[in-house]
Amino acid sequence: MMPLFILTVLLALLLPGQPWAQSIPAPLTRIAFGSCADEEKPQPIWDAVLAYRPELFLFTGDNVYGDVRQGRNVPDEDLIRSLQESYTQASKLSGYMRVRTTLPSLATWDDHDYGKNDAGADFPGRREAQSLFLQFWDVPLSDPRHNRDGVYHAETFGPEGQRIQVILLDTRFFRSPLKLTDDRNAPGRERYVPDDDPAKTILGAEQWQWLAERLREPAELRLIVSSVQVVAEGHGWERWGNFPRERQRLYDLVRETGANGVVFISGDRHIGGLYRETNGTPYPLVEITSSGLNQVFAGNREVGPNRLGAVYGAANFGTADVDWWEGVIALSLRNEAGEVVRRTSVKLADLSAPEPTR
Repeated sequence: MMPLFILTVLLALLLPGQPWAQSIPAPLTRIAFGSCADEEKPQPIWDAVLAYRPELFLFTGDNVYGDVRQGRNVPDEDLIRSLQESYTQASKLSGYMRVRTTLPSLATWDDHDYGKNDAGADFPGRREAQSLFLQFWDVPLSDPRHNRDGVYHAETFGPEGQRIQVILLDTRFFRSPLKLTDDRNAPGRERYVPDDDPAKTILGAEQWQWLAERLREPAELRLIVSSVQVVAEGHGWERWGNFPRERQRLYDLVRETGANGVVFISGDRHIGGLYRETNGTPYPLVEITSSGLNQVFAGNREVGPNRLGAVYGAANFGTADVDWWEGVIALSLRNEAGEVVRRTSVKLADLSAPEPTR
């Protein structure tokens, strides 16, 4: 196994610093995002991403596939070494690195760049994986993520009246074990079923407190990135619905903090889709799932009781176009040619919470 220190030095040499720290325009109007990029497969979609000319790109998880090699699962004892190799390989992909070096970007992880498929707090290599993540994404040593558990992070862009807050959650480091299905592959119960245990968590106590503080900060639009789906219903794969108390806690927190402008962005599923939920929410909550950049399940026909239209089963990336004059955000899925294949628009005025509780 390559020592972590040597790998850190190697990545530092391979990855140029990010010169764009002050180049994000104010206000932001064009944001792109995507997930599920297998470094062992071609990634032609980056040409379309660059042609869209986003002002910010969000890597929303599974940015490499460290637990899979040539289609086979990596043994547990080799997971960190394999993750090291995945980052090194990704750093040599021309399209991937053109996006990394020419566009402002933020990132969180999902299971495959966390270290193991569907893993949570029980993954023993999580702290080593976090060190690799922070190095690969050029996170400055002054950033608090170097001194605490988890890769959750938030930034706000733009002037008063046109502020976009980007909140990137960590749905892996603290997450409790999932409840296995009793009917594998049955529609709606494919791998996991909801677990109402009040002791179970997705974010963990510290991240929940941090999120509450962020939601109390002023912003006109809040893009909350969760690597796994938040509002989506109808399937038995990973999602917030597997921890119904945690999901309701999230909805309640939006209400209690008076956080307006919340839109969810997710990945993970190897399909794209648009979703809208009003049950138990402070206002209609919309989610766009963009997955994957090159990892897709073309044959997916799952039901979606709160989905807007059909899933999209080819390579895709997501975009958010904000018209500040009209007060509208357009959420789109785009194919490898950059063409819009799914789209919905939301008025910012409709994303308004009641007054916060005192």
